[in-house]
Amino acid sequence: MDEPRKKKLTNYTIGLLFLCGGIEYAVILPTIWAYLQSLNAEPYFLGLGISAFSFAGLITGPLFGYWSDRTRQTKAIILFANLFQIAGNFMYFVGGSKWMLLSSRLVAGVGTGVGASIFGYLTRSTTSQERATVFAAVMACRQVGLLIGPACNLFLRLCNFRIGPFTVNKFTSPGLFMCLVWLLLQILVVTMYYDLQPSRSGSSPRTVPTAARDALEEEEQEPLMKHETVQEEAAETGSYGSTVVEHREPSLGAECRYVPNGHLADEEEKSPFHDFSSMREYLREEVVVLLTAQFITLFNQTALETMVTPITQKYLNFGELENSIMYFLCGVEVIGGFFLVRCLSTRLTDRAILVLGLIICNIACVWCLLFLAWPRGSFAVLLTELVIGVFLQVLGLPFVAVSQVSLFSKVTAERTQGFSQGLRRSVGGIATILGPLWAGGLTDNLYIMLGVMMGLLSLLMVMVGLSYAYLIEPPTGHLSPRASREECSS
Repeated sequence: MDEPRKKKLTNYTIGLLFLCGGIEYAVILPTIWAYLQSLNAEPYFLGLGISAFSFAGLITGPLFGYWSDRTRQTKAIILFANLFQIAGNFMYFVGGSKWMLLSSRLVAGVGTGVGASIFGYLTRSTTSQERATVFAAVMACRQVGLLIGPACNLFLRLCNFRIGPFTVNKFTSPGLFMCLVWLLLQILVVTMYYDLQPSRSGSSPRTVPTAARDALEEEEQEPLMKHETVQEEAAETGSYGSTVVEHREPSLGAECRYVPNGHLADEEEKSPFHDFSSMREYLREEVVVLLTAQFITLFNQTALETMVTPITQKYLNFGELENSIMYFLCGVEVIGGFFLVRCLSTRLTDRAILVLGLIICNIACVWCLLFLAWPRGSFAVLLTELVIGVFLQVLGLPFVAVSQVSLFSKVTAERTQGFSQGLRRSVGGIATILGPLWAGGLTDNLYIMLGVMMGLLSLLMVMVGLSYAYLIEPPTGHLSPRASREECSS
């Protein structure tokens, strides 16, 4: 089988992985509370079950990412992680006690950590120009799963039969269904997923660090690129925010070291766990800003999701049907937003898309603070205010999500993308745990809740504004580490 066909099948499989992740979330979440109630569980077990799923992924993400960085392979990691998804959902199907359900979500959550390895693979196998487009498509697959999930529940709630000693009803059927889905996906991964090595001849600037590593291994003593070539390419392909490398010999001292985005950084060819100097990559200004963007946007998003249902119930008398329709429409809007970002990514830089998304999120938060913190007026007025607020919040999410993931993959080292993406997803996991906890306790004090969220967004806007010049891909014309050290020592 030729390489393009293998790559296409691999990409389809990755899309199915994220699709199934979205389906599981939408199938399990609506039924878990009623399932726990049937087992006489206390109300706080709902929060524990949801948090356990996120917590497990938070821990395993960096570990799976580090594994893929070391082996440069992801197929075995995906197959291993899917075993936890299968086992966790089977435990959910068996049930029997509230502790069994809690354990099932913890076990299933372990499998979600494989997303870090997948994003690492996508970073290594795509050019910087197409990366935002690819990430948008992958994220859209999960949103499609979130739309398919509720439709599956319409049929699963009708189940009422037995399989040997096990009862299949509206509570246990989601676990059995997802167990079978992950089993089927396991077969597809075995037959359709290929560990393809990234092409070294591509035009992606991100291939330079990898080529430098190969040069070290082969004991090559010459620079990867001549300064003249780099200067010509920079002049031809330069864009807003790009850095042109001057034609000059590197001088002694710190100037001989690779300077990504204006910050000194050691080019250590070691694992991220070797020593603390390797971890300084994650303390650089642009990396901290993007991790902060990941945390604040997900914190605010999950907090607003938690807040909306009580508001619609209290002021609009919405029931399950109305809320389901609202979430369905939000899902459609998110998918449309991802495809809009996919189109814009070919015309705008990642940082421009990030700023645009943050502006929309700020407008949405201000609107909610003005009109939803103290709802008043007729039903039509309240409904209009709610629709506008939710529409703006959902619209800004794809812009921020895609741009910060794409930027993060460009400002961190390619050789440790798996670990880096795991770290990013862990930060997001913390936000998805804390956001609902924050909003859940302040549904009757919306001014405090929304005010803090507005403050966090304002802080993020200031950070992005001050660091805007650094939110670009590192320059491509640096010397290999060995060549730099030799010239520095001569």
